[in-house]
Amino acid sequence: MMQFVVEPAIATKIEKMAERTRWRDQTILQRGIDQAKLVLDDGKPDTPDFSFLVIGDSGSGHHRGHNPQRQIAEQMLPHRQDCRFVLHTGDVIYLVGSREYYPKNFIEPYREFLVGGENSHRIPYDRMVFNLPFFLVPGNHDYYDLPLIYGLAVQAALPFRYLLRNQLDFDVGLHGSEQGNAYAAAFLDYLKCLSQPELEQHLDRHYTAQTSTGRCLRYQPGTFTRLPNRYYTFQTGGIDFFALDSNTFNAPIPLPETSEGDDFRVELKQQRAQLEKEQRDILLETATLNPAKPNDAERLDDLHAKREQLNEIIRDIDKQLASNEATTDVEQLEWLQNRLIESWQTEAVRGRVLFFHHPPYVTEATKWQQAQTMAVRWRLRQVLDAVAEKIGTLAQGRSIVDLVLNGHAHCLEYLRTGDTGHGDAFTNWIVCGGSGFSLRRQRLEGTELTEPHDNEERLVATSELFLGRSGQGLQKRRPYSGIRIDVKDSCPPKFVVRPFVAEWFQRKWETYEVEPFII
Repeated sequence: MMQFVVEPAIATKIEKMAERTRWRDQTILQRGIDQAKLVLDDGKPDTPDFSFLVIGDSGSGHHRGHNPQRQIAEQMLPHRQDCRFVLHTGDVIYLVGSREYYPKNFIEPYREFLVGGENSHRIPYDRMVFNLPFFLVPGNHDYYDLPLIYGLAVQAALPFRYLLRNQLDFDVGLHGSEQGNAYAAAFLDYLKCLSQPELEQHLDRHYTAQTSTGRCLRYQPGTFTRLPNRYYTFQTGGIDFFALDSNTFNAPIPLPETSEGDDFRVELKQQRAQLEKEQRDILLETATLNPAKPNDAERLDDLHAKREQLNEIIRDIDKQLASNEATTDVEQLEWLQNRLIESWQTEAVRGRVLFFHHPPYVTEATKWQQAQTMAVRWRLRQVLDAVAEKIGTLAQGRSIVDLVLNGHAHCLEYLRTGDTGHGDAFTNWIVCGGSGFSLRRQRLEGTELTEPHDNEERLVATSELFLGRSGQGLQKRRPYSGIRIDVKDSCPPKFVVRPFVAEWFQRKWETYEVEPFII
């Protein structure tokens, strides 16, 4: 079966993003600029009590006559005055991060958050300025591309696309993400296109914030709202926030070059063949359904969700078969380790929050056993273990980070780790990936997550809240979601989590809030 989506190698992602931000350019180094840091200059007092919004996996635009993403955006609007910023956990544009779909799948849904949003159709995707800060990280779909022949076919053969409308119910453009270029042009400080005199003037104008690590970018809502890099840090109310690009450290651990490894490779290839057969069966069934009929439309929605899950599992298998540990983003992980140590050694910092795309802990149906999930969890543990060893008694029994926010799994979930035996023990984890794209179900195995340890299964995490697709037929529920988090003046910090939901049920919308909880 033809692979509609291709993903660049990790080394390519790192190289291309470095070129676009002129990472460690001599002119930047001479000015003592920290390219992985920003200061939020919004004119508001930096108080220890503050609030922010979180969304993720949103960029789907309209979906069979309704728009979940816009429903959640409208739920966000009443919170604009009370919240200092929005965190986005990735997958900004489905299916392949195409620049052609930024107007429909980002600018239009979030128009009230953009300067000039009342004329959103006039805003170029690479000239957006936010009136409420949006701090984003890239998701896997923001790096995806299309084979050129497929992009040309989709754009040039509209009758072909119409005939296959049941099979091609997603937004694709001619270009795909261009190896993450669309995301970089939309959100990062794209320095590549500046001449030397322009670069110098730009740096002296926008990189004026003085910090302990040097000058850095000054993020000014309504004026200049670019991000300095694909990963970065900022501080608000005594809390250090760390934004990571998990797409460059999610490569599966290489399979061993042993007979057991060879047997597992054979097993993976057989599993892949079965998954492709299931995909073909789905395509055959969708050809018999009419989206104009309500019952058929419901079935098509289920089939498209299932197909996307199968695609995801196939891509995970392909990553395992091609895994190469040398492609891990060591530089980013070392940066995170050093900055966390510095954060713990800074008396004024009272808490730490990480946000990135791939969740290390999750009970959504397809994610826990994926090799990418295991790889991200293992590499994050290495970092946190090293931090714990370095800071010693400074932690005084606290977790190394107070909260981790992720996307990728299309649901809203709150989990807490127990004694994992690592630096990620007793940590709060929230997956916020249900803000627009097709929702997923919780796994049948339940809410407790275990992993092998000393020849037995050890409980490592428990899910305490899960909102995702549920029910069957007319009783099917699709609760799309986002969250507001109120940070309290305490050390360690307390977080009041306030989920808000727009649920599609029996072909109509209902909006409501879930009971807040404190972590």
